[in-house]
Amino acid sequence: MKIYKMGILGKKLGMTQVFTDDGKAVPVTVVQSGPCTVVQIKGDTSGDYSAIQLGFDDPREKSLSKSIKGHFAKAKTASFKILREIRLPSEETKGFSVGQVITADIFTENDFVDVSGVSKGKGFAGVIKRHHFHGFDAGHGTHECFRHGGSVGQHTFPGRIFRGMKMSGHMGNAQRTVQNLKVVRVIKDKNLLLIRGAVPGPTGAYLVVKKAIKKKPRPAAKKGGA
Repeated sequence: MKIYKMGILGKKLGMTQVFTDDGKAVPVTVVQSGPCTVVQIKGDTSGDYSAIQLGFDDPREKSLSKSIKGHFAKAKTASFKILREIRLPSEETKGFSVGQVITADIFTENDFVDVSGVSKGKGFAGVIKRHHFHGFDAGHGTHECFRHGGSVGQHTFPGRIFRGMKMSGHMGNAQRTVQNLKVVRVIKDKNLLLIRGAVPGPTGAYLVVKKAIKKKPRPAAKKGGA
């Protein structure tokens, strides 16, 4: 049985650091999280799954097709650049309505989140950069193959390369999710989340931030003696 958690759309603004009360520096990623608008609610009657569709960020009007303009007109909402679905149980989707605005205050400090996005594209890369191969010794017997991947050949059987063989190829530019990142701070008036650690994608990349499915928020530390 799959577990679905509530989430929000956001944009990566960059990285910085904040300081704890005891003076320790914490590296954080600043994510513009919302405001997002509910454009559509998919329940048992509109498909074989339940979800809410969120819109985020102002679009270039000339880049919108007639079909997507009609989609927003039907929902009677503003137009958005990004549309994403957040899968939720059917009993939870009933608590939302089309046009409802969702902001960063669905998260609190010390929450753990899963952040999904498209990683940075690195182009064509060799096995040392792509798969962290060690390469060959630079001895007199090594003949111009210091950074090669080595032999990948087979005998007559099976006579082919197995799927998944680590070789040179396109690196990055793939959908990735980083799990169990801690929310260090929530700036509600600006809809900013300060998330500890790095998240996929370059500055300006669009992200989906969901409540973590594997980890629960830590209880607040008690002040003073027990």
